[in-house]
Amino acid sequence: MSPKIVLFGATGYTGARVAEAMTRRGLRPVLAGRDRSRLAGVADRLGGLPTGQADASDEASVRALITEGDVLVSTVGPFTQLGDTVIRAAIAEGAIYFDSTGEPPFIRRVFEHHGPAAERTRAALLTAFGNDYVPGTLAAAMALSQAGAATASVHSGYFLAGGGGQGFSKGTLRSLAGVVLEPMYSWRSGELTSEPAGRGYRTFVVRGRPKPAISIGGTEQFALPRLAATGLAPRLREVEAYLGWLGPLSKPIHLGSSLTPMIARTRLLASGFDKLTELVVKRVAEEPSAAGLAATTSYFFGEARDEAGSVLASVALTAPEPYAITADLLAWAADRAAVHGVAGTGALDAVSAFGLDTLRAGAAEAQIRPV
Repeated sequence: MSPKIVLFGATGYTGARVAEAMTRRGLRPVLAGRDRSRLAGVADRLGGLPTGQADASDEASVRALITEGDVLVSTVGPFTQLGDTVIRAAIAEGAIYFDSTGEPPFIRRVFEHHGPAAERTRAALLTAFGNDYVPGTLAAAMALSQAGAATASVHSGYFLAGGGGQGFSKGTLRSLAGVVLEPMYSWRSGELTSEPAGRGYRTFVVRGRPKPAISIGGTEQFALPRLAATGLAPRLREVEAYLGWLGPLSKPIHLGSSLTPMIARTRLLASGFDKLTELVVKRVAEEPSAAGLAATTSYFFGEARDEAGSVLASVALTAPEPYAITADLLAWAADRAAVHGVAGTGALDAVSAFGLDTLRAGAAEAQIRPV
């Protein structure tokens, strides 16, 4: 019996788009979630797909949907609040797990905490397998592969151009707000180090103009040291991911990054920040502007430098808007994993799980291509 694909969170905005992308590939995933009537509506709209009821707070309900070797795709966030139960279910059943998170604290938890447990059950965990953070990891891995042994540092960058109106779903904004005060991380001096979001600041050239970006945690800090350790780049000492979505706010965030730990430690300030962000999130629509997304172009950069700071290789990729990228990447990955499996167990990154050439081909199917 071939492995089945279970999509958890199919009634949310991102989950519904992943379901649509899967059906375009001819897949018939089991749509899972809490609300039977909403699941039935999505399933009927997509041609009568099978459904299953599960709750992110009930591990047993998720485990009941999967068996060893099945592919579980989760779009249920915020992942720092709801993701652990689902991932424990995948580990317990020895499944292949993907998710759509963009939350760095959860990504780190998958690699450092859940990964060892998954190795014991031969489960495979691929977190952040979407716009966050596959394209930047791919661009950086391509640059590292081109630059080779002389590489000392690798940076990736994420940018958006065009668009208009509300650019993100309510669920995405809630996830972003939930991790602003959380510690981020970098890979510096050959090891993973904790630091506030925005500690690093630099510019990338986008459409011929310099655009600012601030440092964040991603999957790059786990994937690229693994790739370098194969013998490709023994001198690699630094990996940074940069977010360029915030435009002119990037510099103030960078300058204020030293205050973030103090705000997080002060209960009154942290509580006030949480209440303020929740008020903002409540005022936005559930779904982003369709017209704005259609007018959006994504750009991703990978840059490898030597010890003197000279650029050895740079790669620029372009793609459609973020939700289209996430939906198509998850649909491709689930399809391939169900047929061919993935390379390895435990917490994997996109490059180690599929190989650079296969990942490039899969990204191309999601319209992620060199500029």
